[in-house]
Amino acid sequence: MNQPDVVVIGAGILGASAAFHLAERGYRVVVLERGAPNREGSGTTAGNLHIQAIHTRRPGQEVPVDSARLLPLQRRASDHWSQIEERLGADVELRRGGGFMVAETAAQEEELREKHEWERQAGIPTEVLTGDEARKQLPLLSDRVRAASWCPLDGYANPLLITPAYLAAARRLGVEVHAFTPVTGIQRVGDDYKVLSGGRSWTAPVVVNVAGPWITEISALAGVGIQMSPVAIQMHVTVRVPPVMHHLVQHIGEGMSVKQVSAGNLLIGGGWPAARLDMEGRSSVSVPSMAGNLAQAGRVLPFLGGLRLLRMWAGPLAATPDEMPVVGEVPGHPGFFVAGGTYAFTLAPVWGDTLARQIAGEAPADPVDDLGPGRLLHDDASTPVSP
Repeated sequence: MNQPDVVVIGAGILGASAAFHLAERGYRVVVLERGAPNREGSGTTAGNLHIQAIHTRRPGQEVPVDSARLLPLQRRASDHWSQIEERLGADVELRRGGGFMVAETAAQEEELREKHEWERQAGIPTEVLTGDEARKQLPLLSDRVRAASWCPLDGYANPLLITPAYLAAARRLGVEVHAFTPVTGIQRVGDDYKVLSGGRSWTAPVVVNVAGPWITEISALAGVGIQMSPVAIQMHVTVRVPPVMHHLVQHIGEGMSVKQVSAGNLLIGGGWPAARLDMEGRSSVSVPSMAGNLAQAGRVLPFLGGLRLLRMWAGPLAATPDEMPVVGEVPGHPGFFVAGGTYAFTLAPVWGDTLARQIAGEAPADPVDDLGPGRLLHDDASTPVSP
């Protein structure tokens, strides 16, 4: 299929979702991936489903997320995730056990109440509990928890299963996936784009750039200057223990997320920075970030202090300068689409559907014009902005 309708660049969760939603609509799709599918950010993330609003800054993040703006999209994502295993015909270890967002100070409690009002307006069910009320539901919480916001829709899915499930479903609909096929050039040929990888090429009227931290580099090949701000964050996992916690626990004021996955391990994250982002190899982890993250998690969930850490790892995050997602067609470059950024795992089904609708000339289910790539354009595509 050298002349498909759409070439998708990137076989992480966004590329897999986009390919699936496009194929459902009858588009002929080719997916190109520089390495193994799901090997980078999509396969190294915590896999959280963030339906209630979370903390606005991960550790080291200078610009806060506009949490209120994203809530309608998170509500839409919740609907998609509730149907995803049936639609894909696969078990992705989807767990919707609900989540607590905890606060330790009066100011943090006020943040919980403010976001509760945003969630109410977006149609997301949440409840603000006192510390004692939260401990009645989850006795593992420490006495330091002053208040907590409860959302029954929070949960997680296994990041090692969801992207392969999307790709398998897409293949059944005729999608071609080419792993270890790095894109080396993108040329405008009439109304089409010629996408090159070494001696091979594909020509299509539409290109979808969902290359994660490499969005800037891929865009530059097409003469498009997109300014991204990729970073590397890290996760920590304990040894396996019998089931003790069925909820996702997060912190409103600091970067923390804790859950027990199906295998029995406790996965501890929250966006703590890795030591270094390596765009050519594997990013290295930070011992100070490990110490800070584990100390914080143990403060809120004291039982974690008795568990042995099994391993930690770093993964790239396709952040933007304003810390908001990007999705849509690039102004001045018809047929060239970009998607990525904040909440990419949670919003992957929404972005796949949104891209399919936009490519078909339809309005997205929720307005996204303000999240388009136009705001990230810079003049010189030949000199990508350094992370």
